[in-house]
Amino acid sequence: MSKNLVIGGLLAAVSAVGLQAAPAHAATPRTATQAASTQTAAAQGTTAPAAWTRPAPAPLHWGPVRSRAGHRGYATADVWITRFTAETFVVSGSLYDRDTHGGHCAYIRARFHYIGGGTGWALPRTTCASRNTFRLSSDGRIKRVDVKVCVVDRARRTTLNCHSDAITPAIIAGWPQ
Repeated sequence: MSKNLVIGGLLAAVSAVGLQAAPAHAATPRTATQAASTQTAAAQGTTAPAAWTRPAPAPLHWGPVRSRAGHRGYATADVWITRFTAETFVVSGSLYDRDTHGGHCAYIRARFHYIGGGTGWALPRTTCASRNTFRLSSDGRIKRVDVKVCVVDRARRTTLNCHSDAITPAIIAGWPQ
């Protein structure tokens, strides 16, 4: 027999016995609570530790969401989403300002439709830079999200040329895995 096989057998025997017996040199007797916690720990040792659990699924690439073109440009977002089974749904990605007008910037906002009813808006994100990242998250499980991309006129504090994409689980279900 190989040395690794013998050591593996000894480790299996020791783990099967566990920590049920108190060491001979123990000065104080164990209470019933201590014995129960020792047996519980030994029983839990047979299951996989938390570090071995399945990792969270990777986000899905929804693709670009682009505002309608205006007189001098548009805004666009490259959108990634989590799965609809997630406890907190996240819309993230990059936001691009493609409007050459100095007072116009890119704007994105998400409206979440919750499973229990009702809707909620994530705080909007804006950027006047050519590229910036964003992350918008829900407060619970959802059944639909509307991602809205616009050009914002900072001087007038209004949104222009908006476009929304409605994202539902039915649309995602047809995608290849």
